Formats: sequence, C-alpha cells, structure tokens
Amino acid sequence: MMNEPPEADPKKLLVGLAGQQNAGKSTTFNMLTGANQHIANYPGVTVDKKTGFYRYRETRVELVDLPGTYSLTSFSLEERVARDFLISEHPDVIANVVDASSLKRSLYFTFQVLEMGFPVVVVLNMMDVAKRNGTHVDVSALEHCLGVNVIPTVGRKRRGKTELKDAILDTANRKTHNSLRINYEELEPAVENLQKRLDQSKQAENYPSRWLAVKLLEGDSEAERIAGELLGEECEELKMAESVRQEFEEEHYMNVPDYLVGCRDRLATKIVNTCVTETKNGRDRVTETIDRVVLNRFAAPFFLIATVFVIYQLSIVKGYELTVYWWPILAKLRAMVAGVLPAAGILEDPYIRSMGLWMVDSANALLNYIPIFLILFSLIAILEDSGYMARIAFILDKLFHSFGLHGQSTLPYILGGVFAGGCAVPGVMATKGIPDERSRMATILTVPYMNCLAKIPFYTLLINVFFAPYKSWAMLFLSTVTIFVALLVAKLLTSTLLKSMETAPFVMELPKYHSPTLFGVGQRAIERTWQYIKKVGSIVVAVSVCVFTLLQFPGISDEKQAHFEEEITQAVGTFQKKIAMTQYANQFKDEAALASMINLYNDFKTARLTTKGAKASKALSARFKANYPEQFKFLKPQKDKDAKKVNKALRGLVSKRKSLRRQIKESQIETSALGMVGRSLEPITQWAGFNWKINVAILSSFAARESSVATIGVLYQQGADENKSLEDRVEAEAGEGGFSPLHALAIMVFFALYPPCLATTIMIKVQTASYKWMVFSMIFPTTLGFVAACLIYTGGRALNLSGIQMMGVFYAAVLLTTVCTGLFSSWERKPGPPPVPDLREAPKPL
Repeated sequence: MMNEPPEADPKKLLVGLAGQQNAGKSTTFNMLTGANQHIANYPGVTVDKKTGFYRYRETRVELVDLPGTYSLTSFSLEERVARDFLISEHPDVIANVVDASSLKRSLYFTFQVLEMGFPVVVVLNMMDVAKRNGTHVDVSALEHCLGVNVIPTVGRKRRGKTELKDAILDTANRKTHNSLRINYEELEPAVENLQKRLDQSKQAENYPSRWLAVKLLEGDSEAERIAGELLGEECEELKMAESVRQEFEEEHYMNVPDYLVGCRDRLATKIVNTCVTETKNGRDRVTETIDRVVLNRFAAPFFLIATVFVIYQLSIVKGYELTVYWWPILAKLRAMVAGVLPAAGILEDPYIRSMGLWMVDSANALLNYIPIFLILFSLIAILEDSGYMARIAFILDKLFHSFGLHGQSTLPYILGGVFAGGCAVPGVMATKGIPDERSRMATILTVPYMNCLAKIPFYTLLINVFFAPYKSWAMLFLSTVTIFVALLVAKLLTSTLLKSMETAPFVMELPKYHSPTLFGVGQRAIERTWQYIKKVGSIVVAVSVCVFTLLQFPGISDEKQAHFEEEITQAVGTFQKKIAMTQYANQFKDEAALASMINLYNDFKTARLTTKGAKASKALSARFKANYPEQFKFLKPQKDKDAKKVNKALRGLVSKRKSLRRQIKESQIETSALGMVGRSLEPITQWAGFNWKINVAILSSFAARESSVATIGVLYQQGADENKSLEDRVEAEAGEGGFSPLHALAIMVFFALYPPCLATTIMIKVQTASYKWMVFSMIFPTTLGFVAACLIYTGGRALNLSGIQMMGVFYAAVLLTTVCTGLFSSWERKPGPPPVPDLREAPKPL
C-alpha cells in the first residue's frame, strides 16, 4: 500500500479498479498510481485489495485494486472481497478493466457491475493485443451500447493514462447515468416486482435493489443472508424469490442461475456482433500454434520437465560459476569489517570482534548466492509474463485431482517454490482462493514441501561439494521429488483426515502469450533478490546472534583454557628463540607488538588470496609497503637475512596460533548449550547420518531456513580467517570426518521434508484457525523426513550404494509410488455407463 500524501485536497474520490483475472488490472493500477506492484501474466496474482493514490485536476483519487474475479457471487474469497468492498465502501466510480482481445468474456463481469448501479468507466485494455489478433473494437458503438465511457488503453505501455483519468473525474461529476439495463426476458417481471418490494423497504435502502433482487432469484447464499439480516428470516421477499425459482425450474427444466447467465450471454453476443470486427477470425494464431506443442497430451509433461531442467541448469549450475567472481567482493567486505572491529588477540578475540565477524560470516554465506537468484528470478519472471505459468496449472490440473488437490493449488505451489525461489508464507496465504475446504487444507499442509528460496543455498552448498559432477541431475531430483512427496502426502491426507470435507470444480482461463519485456523481467528479478538480501540482513543476522550466544555459553572449562594458554605461551617462546640472534629480537618482546604483527601478516595473506593477476599483486604489495613501511619487510623479505628469519618464525607461530584458535572454537561449540543439544541427538540422528553440527544447523533453521547455511558457515571454521569459500571449508572438514555423498543426500532429503519455518507455521495457524493443524504441520513432516533420511543413509550403507546411486533408487521408488497412486485414483474415479434418459416428456422450449 502506498503512503498517503502529507497534504489533503478538498476534493476526494474513491475509485474501485475491478475486472476479470488477467485483464490487466494491476498494470492499470501501476499506470495510474506509479506503484511497483507485482504484475504477471497469470490469473489471480492480486489476492487482496491494494490501495494507491494519485492527484489529478486538483482532486485526490484513492484507487483500490480489487482481486480479479469472473463474477460477483460468493463462491470464492476473491469474489467476496470484491463484492464486499463495492457494497460497504460505496465507491464514487468503478473503473472496470476489460480485455479488448476477449471482449465477450469480459462483458459478463461488466454486466454485473452495471447492475449494482455504480457509475462505471470501462477501461478497454490490451488494445495492442486485440490489434495484433485482427480484432477491431468500435469504441463509440460500445459506449452507446453500454451507456458509459469506454477508454481504450495499453496499460503496460501507459497509453490512455490521461484519457482514463479524465473519464474517471467526468463520470464522478456526472449527476445522471444512463447505463445499460439487462433484460432478463421471462424472469424480468419477477425481477421488477421483487425490486419494487425491496425499494419500499427502508432496511434495504443501502443495497442496490435490482442487484439484490437478481441475486435472491439466483439463490445466492450471501444475498439471502443479507436479506435475512435486514428483513428477517421469514420475510416475504425471500419466500417470493424461492417460489419464483421453484416454479420457473419446474416449468422450464432449467435452473434460474443458468437462465440468467444465458440472458447475459445473448446480450454479450449482440454487443460483440455490433461493436467488434474480426479480420483474422479473431484468433491468436501464435498462441494456438505454441499451445499445440506445449499442451499436447504426450509432449506437455516432457516440455514441463525440460523447462524445469533448463531453469536449474542456467541458474544453479551456470549461476554458481559466477560466484567465483562474486565471492572475492564479499571477502573484501569481510576484511573491511575486520579492520574496523577491535584487533584480534594472540589467542582469543574480543567479544565484539567475534560477534561482528560471526554476523558477517553468516550473511556472506548466503549473499554468495546472489548471482544464482538473479538468474533464477529472471527465468521465473519470463515464465510468468509469457503466459506459460498458467499452462503449468492446466497441465497439472488432472494430476492434482488424482491426488485430492484442486487446479487452483497450482498458484500456492508456484509461490511456495515449485520452480524454487518462492516462499511458503505467501504460498499458504494464496490458498484463500481455493473454493473447497478439503483441497485447501491439503494444499496448506503440503506447500511447505516446495523448494522455497531459503532452501536453495543449502542445496547448492551440499550439491557443489558432494555432487559436483551431477549438479543438474541433483537439482532436478530435489525440485521434482518434493512435488511427488507433496502429492503423496496430499493423497494420504485427503483420503484420511480430510476425507469428510467438501470439494469443488476447477475453472481457469489460459491467457494469450505475451512477450516479456527486458525492463519488467529485470525489475522483478532485482526486487525479489533485494527481498532476499533484506531477509538476510534482518532475520538471518538476528538468528545468527541468538545462535552465537547459545554457542558461547557456558564456555570451555578453566582447565582447558589453561592448557591452550600454555600452548600459545610455548609457541611464542619458540618464536622468540628463533629470532633471538637477529637485530629485530627486541621489536617483538612486547605482546601487543607481536599481536599486531600477526594480524598484519594474516591481513596481507588474506588480501593476496583474493587478488588475481601480477599487476594487482604488485599494487597490493605497494599499498601495504606504503601503509606499513617498518613491518613490510617481515611480510615480504628481500635481501635482509634477519627479516627472512623473522618471516619464517612468524609463519610457524601463525600456523600454531590458527590451530589453537580452531581447537578453542570447536571446544567452545561442543560444550555450549546448543552444541550439547546437538550431541544429545546424535544417538538417534546417527541412523540418518547426521552429526552434531548438522543437528545444530537443522535446529537453527526452524526460525529461518537460511540460518542453516549461516550456521554451517560458522561451525565449519577451518579457512574462515583466510576468507575461503564455505564450499571449500565444508569439503576440507568433510574429508577429515568421513562425511560422504550418502550423508549429504540423507540431509538434503530431510531438509526438503523438514517442518515449515516459524513464519510459515504461524501462517498455517492463521489460515486454518487451529493449533491442532499447526502442531501437525511440525510433527508429521519431521517424522516423514527423518524416516526417509534413515532409509536413504542406512539402506544405502546396507546395499553398499554411493550417494548418486542411492539418489536414483530413492527417486525411482518415489516416482513409481506416485504413478501407481495416481493411476489407481484415476481408475477409481472412472464413471460408469451414462444413465438412460427419461423420454416420457420432452422439456419445453424457452
């Protein structure tokens, strides 16, 4: 929501922006207000109403972008949100956005808005698409037919902006409105009679009487509720509507809602025949040609899998190669922060320095994947803007129904991370649009299985360390096996715990293909990446501080501390002996001077590791020589023999110091509160191949998934002071600890099925209004994930399989189970022979 301007205008207008899904409402909203709202070529992107402001001709206009919906009934949340706003807020003008390339379909919603009696401006959007398809709309004739202003626009190119603003103000200032009135033919007398009765009732004067009359005849539950509250449950109007409906259906063998829709359809056809001229049969040949391939019964699944594979190949595999150039920048950032913090001691660092570097290391471990996310988000934006994302929902609809889900479960899954880069929180929130409760609950409980944005760094870390030769296949495994598991869990839930809940059919429009714009794709990729960076800078850093604190206390024992101090004292003594006969011996007797020299040596060595090229190396040496003229000879001695002796002794002392500092950190972590919890779980988690460090990382990830990588980054400290990448550090310690690809596979599968993060858990409680389901969403995935990890690790060891071999076995098992379950469900749903019709009396013609 945009911030309201500080100064107020005397003239104010409230304008509702309404229309069917994928007509370009959000684009029009951005055109008028300048807001950077998420726009995609996917039906139903706007879930809740959004508000923006703009000023025009000394008038302050509040523009409310309502959810896209095909009607104003009460079957879905979007319809209720849009209708409740119109009824309760009484906007001054309704800007009805329609798709010029599909005018007849759009008019169904327009008729319902006109019926509510509001001043309306029709925004004839996507005129460029209509022109490209050979569709010519006579705007003047359409205005005459509808009795309202019709403004042609191209929202994404900001064409028609001024004309639309003028029309909104002119419509608001017009005292009389002669808009179209729909004639319901045989039911028109009943509508008029019921409308007169409602007009005479003072209790219903705040509602559009003709609209309410039509809705009562339709048997709309929300309209009946309103009438019952205003006029009483036994009011004559409700009885009259029910009586008319019953008599009509008995006489015509057709229910009233279908008849009313037929009246609107005939009117829409008449208007289109009058106002629209087709020069190419009104067909989008490009869309039809593409759909013949991507929606082909046999080719569609392969095309979808190939799309997923290409996305991960370009983002994860190729994107990771860019981190080679990105990591040195982050390493320099760490060095800059280290230079500002208090200097390191010979054995231990000041608490502020330790905390500061811990936070930087936590952030850097995640910021290293920014190139991957930029590519990933760009590819997802291309899918959204092109229109293929809606085709994915169409392709998956039949599959979803076989597992007890709904076609509208696709959007929550996409937001949750079908293509990765999503987030379970908006995914769970998007389930509000699913009309039947059973599928909605199943979707809520399975959305967290998707590969959200926070899981990708963890996957990328382990895959690049343990499955480097098979990166593409490993990411394809993780991106698809989670979908299969989600389907199996959904089938299990809808067949047991959710079996008694109701279901509803799936209706969705396939938008025409559009060419993504470079600006739109780039803007969305940058916005989403920036959201990721902000999350790293807030939640992850906050969690890292909590983890750091839990890993510091109670600390190592006095006995161990004395042992380490004795070791460093002996190392310093050895250093002093080696340089005793040099001219620089007295220069390093002071402990502070020695500590300063050690830190300078480490800084120079770290800087050299991040510097590439002979020219850059010479520049680095020149800079250190200029800044530290007295100490530089010990960093890079030339002909000075004494300086060479000091340099050699210094290298030995630095190596011993690094080893001791690493031992101290490990002892401190092992004896810490969080470390002891991790170790206490090892007798159980060993069956899944988890050591105590992995246990600690998994525990920290409950608050935020990104914290898993951040925690691993600070638990695996070997090489951190040299600014080595996390992959290099994990690989080094894994080699020493016997950590294999089989371990990594078990961990990745557990992490994929692990309970949702804290924010998602809270959202599940909000959407289900039940603590029971919230607890279930934590316990069930934990059990499932741990059993799967144990089967992978223990089973792989028993069968003597490698990590990649076990990956194939597990994948085949899950895929086979999914296919068999889906086929069995389809077989169960096959209808029997059609009933024999009763031909004793033919229905009367209308």
